[in-house]
Amino acid sequence: MNTPQTFRLLVKLQDSIDIHFKEDKLLKNAFIHRSYLNEHKSFAGQSNERLEFLGDSVLSLVVSQFLYKDLPQSPEGELTQLRAALVRTETLAKLAKNLSLGDYLFLSKGEEDSGGRTNKTILANTFEAVIGAIFLDQGVDVVGKFIEQNILNNWRELAESAVSDNKSKLQEILQQKQHKSPIYKLINSWGPDHERKFKVGVYLEDKLLGAGVGKNKQTAAQNAAQDALARLK
Repeated sequence: MNTPQTFRLLVKLQDSIDIHFKEDKLLKNAFIHRSYLNEHKSFAGQSNERLEFLGDSVLSLVVSQFLYKDLPQSPEGELTQLRAALVRTETLAKLAKNLSLGDYLFLSKGEEDSGGRTNKTILANTFEAVIGAIFLDQGVDVVGKFIEQNILNNWRELAESAVSDNKSKLQEILQQKQHKSPIYKLINSWGPDHERKFKVGVYLEDKLLGAGVGKNKQTAAQNAAQDALARLK
């Protein structure tokens, strides 16, 4: 891995995110997919899975703290759904693609040939691994700034794009598995007219699959679909 090409790529990435590592090996480790180890038995390092584990927790904490402070009137359920939208695989994969993280991956030939550099799950996991590496090398303030620049400064748009396809995705899954369509029902509403909240449930026949809260019925239904998708997984 200590090739001139690897070094140039890592310098390019550090320049693009404006973070320069004290320990290059931490950043390198963030891009070692487990498939690479299968074909390189002599490689002494680990895959990026431990960094991914750490990065997932750091990301969740930073996003949770931000939403808690930024939305003081939002209930726990709404905060949970917003966080889920911001840290979901599709969102993180999109962010990883924006940073060209796929270009830096070390993959097996088979994973490479099957499109591993554009695989959403691999990209999302790599994004979390990079967060873990930044946290270990630079500390909480720097990793917080990285998350702020890539997610929090644009969190509303990211959250809206994340929930926009939840209903269609749930519909597709249920049609494939059950050959039936979900039904959305209003469970409750509360609050003054200018701050009205709605709770919608999504059902398969009489079985409640998930529930969501929103400022209107449409948003609540999308959040209910997101909740159902999370439970189905």
